Amino acid sequence: MTAMRYGNVYIAQIAMGANDTQTVKAFLEAEAHPGPSLIIAYSQCIAHGIDMAKGMTQQKLAVESGHWPLYRFDPKLRSEGKNPFQLDSRDPKIPLRDYIYTEGRYRMLQRSDPEAAKILLQHAQEAVTQRWKQYKQLAANSV
Repeated sequence: MTAMRYGNVYIAQIAMGANDTQTVKAFLEAEAHPGPSLIIAYSQCIAHGIDMAKGMTQQKLAVESGHWPLYRFDPKLRSEGKNPFQLDSRDPKIPLRDYIYTEGRYRMLQRSDPEAAKILLQHAQEAVTQRWKQYKQLAANSV
C-alpha cells in the first residue's frame, strides 16, 4: 500500500501455486514497466512445517483463505482511464484455520495453548476479512 501511494511503482502480489497465469502476467508487466517494480511472492519454507513437496498446494490454500490475495497495481492504467489496482483473487472460499493449521508453526501454539490459539485465530481471521474488504474497495473504485 505504501509503494502504491508513490504512484509510479508497479506492484504485484503473486503465488505461483495458486495462479501461474497471474504470476507470469505480473512478471511480464513488471519487466515492461518504465519505472520501479515490486513483486511480492509467496514463498513457503521448511520453517513453516509443511511437506515441501506440497508447497504449491500450500500457496493455493493461502490464497483461497484470503491470507494472501493476488493483485497487480499498474500505474500506467490510470493514464488509460482505468483503475490501476486489479484484484486477481476471488473471494476467500475457505476459513483461515483451514490454511494455517496445515502448518506446524501454527499447530505448535494450538497444542501448547489452545485458548490463546483460538483468540489469535479469531483476530487473524478478522484482519484477513478487513484487508479483503479494503482490496475489494480499491478494485471497485474508478480512477
